[in-house]
Amino acid sequence: MTLPNTYADGNCPLARTLEVVGERWTLLIVRDAFYGVRRFGDFATQLGIPRAVLTNRLKSLTQEGVLTREDDGAGRVEYRLTDKGVALWPAVHAMMNWGEAFYSPHGAKRVLRHDLDGGLLDHDGHCQDCGTTVPVPEIRIEPGPGFRESGREADPVSDAINTPRRLLDPIATAPAPG
Repeated sequence: MTLPNTYADGNCPLARTLEVVGERWTLLIVRDAFYGVRRFGDFATQLGIPRAVLTNRLKSLTQEGVLTREDDGAGRVEYRLTDKGVALWPAVHAMMNWGEAFYSPHGAKRVLRHDLDGGLLDHDGHCQDCGTTVPVPEIRIEPGPGFRESGREADPVSDAINTPRRLLDPIATAPAPG
């Protein structure tokens, strides 16, 4: 059953949040934006999402101010997280932790480190080496002990995501032909 777009009691911030990020695919798009995916075709390749659905979700996230849509004037468009989008990181991180705890019997599929000193981050985003709360641009993500190759044909987006890298750093892929 689909959630209604309006609620009799407008005092539920969780319900409003779910209106923005609660549809299927939306949080995966946000996750991939944290991983550095910026182009429509790269989101489509990585997620295997129907293009019409991706168009709809990107439009919605842009209208809500979670993403910006930037056109370089040469026909290349990139989507980037806004400050409002980056503010979703604690929720995304918490959901990743929950998934690791309950659905990753061989260990974390991805680990987060403080890029400045290499310290592992705890579940609250604190560096275990220096103790600071690490801001998103200083978080490095890398395959963990439970990481397994997907078994599907490798693509440049997946290769980049599966390589240790800082969150938010753009994934550079070749422009689409045409």
